Amino acid sequence: MPIYMWQGSYTGESWAAQMKNPQNRVEAVGKAACEAVGGRLIGGWYAFGDYDVVIVAELPSAEAMAAIAIALSAGGALTSAKTTVLMSGADGAAAVAKANDVANVYRPAR
Repeated sequence: MPIYMWQGSYTGESWAAQMKNPQNRVEAVGKAACEAVGGRLIGGWYAFGDYDVVIVAELPSAEAMAAIAIALSAGGALTSAKTTVLMSGADGAAAVAKANDVANVYRPAR
């Protein structure tokens, strides 16, 4: 199954609500969301920087990841979010090898 990294930034209101009732929502929400689409949560973390939370999940398809991203964004607790497809080293090496096939037919516009 493909692995995805999802990152999100909370609104100020979401942080205020979480301060009233502190709990590990990253793992609880991440686990429930992944299982709802037939996947599994690999891990969830709070983070410093551009994004407040990070979830890494193994999911059956891009459609499943899109469903999670849409549902979490629609909830109104986020200001921004980003999804990244992760590949193993072997998959990355295979993609680099296949790039030669594309390079043989691609000609940049000049």
